Order: sequence, then structure tokens, then C-alpha cells
Amino acid sequence: MTRYILLFHLFILLPFSAGAQSDKNHQTMLDSLKHLDEIPKMLDDRLIENYYKTRYDTNYVDRPHQKWLFRLLLNHTTHNIRANGTVNNILTDYDLHTKGNTTISLEVNYCDVSVSLSVNPSKLSGSHDDYEFNFEYHGRRFSFDLNYLRSTTLAGDLTVGDANYLGDDGLRMNIFNLTGYYIFNHRQFSFPAALYQNYYQRCSAGSFLVGIDFQAGGVTTTDRLKQRNPQIPDLKLRFANFGIGGGYGYNWVFGRRSQWLLHLSMMPVIAVFKHNKLSMNDKDVRDRSACIDMMFNARTSLVYHFTPRYLAGTSLMLNHSSFDNGEINIKQNKLFARAFFGVRL
Repeated sequence: MTRYILLFHLFILLPFSAGAQSDKNHQTMLDSLKHLDEIPKMLDDRLIENYYKTRYDTNYVDRPHQKWLFRLLLNHTTHNIRANGTVNNILTDYDLHTKGNTTISLEVNYCDVSVSLSVNPSKLSGSHDDYEFNFEYHGRRFSFDLNYLRSTTLAGDLTVGDANYLGDDGLRMNIFNLTGYYIFNHRQFSFPAALYQNYYQRCSAGSFLVGIDFQAGGVTTTDRLKQRNPQIPDLKLRFANFGIGGGYGYNWVFGRRSQWLLHLSMMPVIAVFKHNKLSMNDKDVRDRSACIDMMFNARTSLVYHFTPRYLAGTSLMLNHSSFDNGEINIKQNKLFARAFFGVRL
């Protein structure tokens, strides 16, 4: 009898126990969803806190009151390379440049988190088939630029011995470049104020810079060029260089209401490692010499603040390198130009 009484109690209490457990699980789920709803607000609060928490000297650098910044940008890049060397007593000379790459971008920045949408009119029309990736970061202490270019529509001349070949749509070039800076006077001098406009440079200031520069890439002949010119040899130009250097940057604030900002910076770099090679068929000549070669990184920008909310300006970045050991001579220039108009909300 006792056994049946216990079974009866279990039969009666089991639904209530299951219902209580179900209610508990449901409440736990509701609490979890409530915490999920709070995550966006917590992230936003953290972004706002970091945005207004500045370690600059506010007599020189300060934040805008507005958290949103919208910028319309017009970007233009060009790259040219000049190289020559003698392989197997035959002189090879490259004089090449990429077709200008122009993009129109809309950038949205909220508390230093930005996204952008870019359109290349030449790509849309089908007249441009190159690929280029540019990434910039400009912070309080550190700043760096990263660029990758793949081009198959080079223009210019390629001379091998006495024969002259037009290097148009017959060569392939790949180039990777990384430049990094450290800013010493990071409490009074602001790269972002000149290049991102997410800070104000209130008073003129400058800073010494130290940094690195790394570039690697090459130029090779393609099957398309060989089909047009069966007599052309198999040519390859390879380079990889790393340098360390230092320079100076200055932000000059001027105008009746301090509405103008002019930025100038220069960082010469000495190559401490290089591996350059020019090949013709199965022969090559290399440059691993210890002679001093230089790379230069220069920037300039001009920003005008119509009001605290509206601004416009332009910027220019030039990267130049030159390597020459008597057998191989390589010179490169990368130009990045930008014009922009911005609105703060």
C-alpha cells in the first residue's frame, strides 16, 4: 500500500514540479534577453567614454563636442617605377607608371569607429582593371599606412638591349608597402587632427618622429606581352627593402579664429635590409650590398573649419625610394592625394 501511495504523490506532484522548472527556465531566458538588449547601450557608453577621455594637453588638442563625423572624399593615387640593370651584358630599362586610380568615398565616423563606401567610376565603366587597397591608422602615439597594389595595365616603356617594347597591358606589377611612425610629443601634436579631423589642433605644435618602412613587390612579363613580342626574354624585377628612420612633423594653426590647420611632416628612412633582383631568362643580378640607400615619406594637409560643424580640406602623401648599387638601380614614387568635405553632428 505504501508503494502505491508514493506513486500517487509522484504522479500528482510531477506536473507541478515540471511547471515550476519550466517557469524558472523561462525567467532565466527573459533575464538573458534583457542582458542582450543592454549590450548595445553598454558598448555605446564605452565608446562615448573613450571618445571624450583624452590624454592630450587640452590647451593644444581637444575633441569636438559632436560624436558624428560625415566626410565626402575624393581620392587619387598614382605609382611609377624606374629601374635598370645589366644582365648577361644586356641592359634592361623599365620606365613604367600605373593609370591613375580615382575613387569617391562616403565615410561615417561615430566616436572614432568609422565605415566607408567607395566607388571607382573607371571600374564601373570597365576602363580600369587594377586592384588597390589602402588602410590608414592615425592615433595619439602611433600612426601607420598600409598599401597593396596589383596592376596589369601599366603604361610606359620597357627597353631590352636595342629593342623598345611598350609596357602597356603586357606587364604585371605587385607592390606592398607598410610605413609606421611613433610620435614623441603626443600630448601636444595630433596626427588625427590633420588627417582624420576627429580632433581639434587648438595651438601650433610639432613633434619628432621615429618609424619604419617596408616595401616588397615585383614586375614580371605576362603571356600577353610574349604573344605580341615572341622574341622578348622572360623578365622579372623583384625587390624587398626594410628601413628605419626619423623625422619631424608640425601642425600650424593660423587665421583670425584659428580656423586653418596646415600639417607638414617628413621622415627619411635608411635601408638596413634589401634584396633586389633583376632576372632575364635563367640569369640574374642581385643587390644585397651594404651601401646606404634612402626612402622618404612626406605628408602635407590643409584643413579649413568654416564653423565648428563644417570643414573642408586636402591632403597629400608621397612615398619615394631609391636603391642603386651600380648594377641595379630602382626608383619608386607613390602619390596619394585627397580632397574632402565634412559635417559634424
